[in-house]
Amino acid sequence: MDFFETIAKRTCYRSEFNDTPVSREILKKVVEAGILAPSACNQQTPSFVAVDDPEVLAKIAEVLPIPTCKTAKAAIVCVADERPVFNDISFYKEDCAAAVENMLLALTAFGYSSVWLDGVLRRDQVARRIAEILKIPTGKRVQILLPIGVPAVEAPKSGRLPFEKRASFNVWENQQ
Repeated sequence: MDFFETIAKRTCYRSEFNDTPVSREILKKVVEAGILAPSACNQQTPSFVAVDDPEVLAKIAEVLPIPTCKTAKAAIVCVADERPVFNDISFYKEDCAAAVENMLLALTAFGYSSVWLDGVLRRDQVARRIAEILKIPTGKRVQILLPIGVPAVEAPKSGRLPFEKRASFNVWENQQ
């Protein structure tokens, strides 16, 4: 599929996955897509843990018992280094976002789905508990979790407002 078709097909999948496995080769290529993302001052603050061990996936699902985590065949955890990289400014959120978007597009191109889990990690010590499972060192933060698999049901596609409602040339016109 071409690049723009991949962008158009990417969805946030929140339902159960089927039993199709995710190969380690695919996981490595997807993580490499994240590694290739731009980062502030090229400091490359995100790191990644690719999870394909069913026992580790089950432990994550105990902490976050939602359909995508309970049925994921793999997961990628984006781990942030919050250190400042430009004067006293940290860009870890932006760096993680760029990396995760690359990985979501790569997953789509390979025929897999995921959902960007961030907000749910901030409640009830979920991020800290996942960090303990994955042995993430102190000073690093579990920022985003991507459960991965092949959808068991078709994901509804969220509509997008047209260009004219979201963008204009040269001056602000008609945007919401």
